[in-house]
Amino acid sequence: MNKLILTSISIIFAFNSIFGQTNEEKYAEDVKSVDAIINAYYDVVSGSSSEPWEFERDNYIHSKNAVITRLDDNGKAESHTLEAEYIPIGLSLKEDFYEKELKRKVSKYGNIAQVWSAFEIRTDTKTESNIRGLNSIQLHYENGRWWIDSWTCEMESEKSSVVSEFMTKE
Repeated sequence: MNKLILTSISIIFAFNSIFGQTNEEKYAEDVKSVDAIINAYYDVVSGSSSEPWEFERDNYIHSKNAVITRLDDNGKAESHTLEAEYIPIGLSLKEDFYEKELKRKVSKYGNIAQVWSAFEIRTDTKTESNIRGLNSIQLHYENGRWWIDSWTCEMESEKSSVVSEFMTKE
């Protein structure tokens, strides 16, 4: 089943590049600045259940060997590739899901950038949420564009008030 999903995603990428605009043309605005790529990062995961997944766009903003790490409530890390991220998404029905950025701090040195980004998760844009987390996103600039190389996420919990601490610090 996993091979079927990955094959389907690959076919979509292939047909889009053969019969449509190139990814460089479609997503050039997404990677022109750190702010643009972080906005795209949140945009690709957010949307209503009736909107299609944006696997192609998400893949475009990440570097080839991007690593995703999530910390559990005890701080234990679990890392995987972007491709592995798509497997559970492709196996389930899409639901309304909105990841809204609350605060961002960016540090840039030469061709690298570190972004700290607090967010909240909602299933309805009009409903308040207490589901929050903090992303640490690493990027690099190469060939005239930004790339996301990795991101690490920790959700706020009873054991960790990472978002509250981040939101109150300057």
